[in-house]
Amino acid sequence: MYILDSSAFIHDFHTTEQKATIPLVREELEGESVYRYDAEEGSGMHIHIPNTDTTEKVKRAAKESGDLDVLSETDVRLIAAAFELDGVLVTDDYAMQNVAERLTVTVEPIARDGIEQERDWRYQCQGCGREYDENKDRCPICGSDLARKNPQ
Repeated sequence: MYILDSSAFIHDFHTTEQKATIPLVREELEGESVYRYDAEEGSGMHIHIPNTDTTEKVKRAAKESGDLDVLSETDVRLIAAAFELDGVLVTDDYAMQNVAERLTVTVEPIARDGIEQERDWRYQCQGCGREYDENKDRCPICGSDLARKNPQ
């Protein structure tokens, strides 16, 4: 089963396999992609609402990888749906791909290449340069903003 992110509707993704998504995806769409969503739903696409425990599991994995701050609630719930349905997540979102990889959820990108490796993001102070494993509102040493940093 393919679990469709908004990019699947935007890029007119086609498959003969079973499809599913979550209600929040429709809210992200506009124009023709809304009609594609409605057509798929009318053709039998499963609308899934993931349970709270799975959603929390995804949030924990996203926090560990450093992706939680860039994922929307829709993103988190889509990953949870793919996990619960043992489906293939169809998305071009790199943060979603990174968290899905951590949870061993298969991902199929659409218009862009997928991620090459899973990452654990770090955060670096824009003032003093110190690095942290977790994002904070401000650097506890100098008070400057933190920015997400590629661990490579």
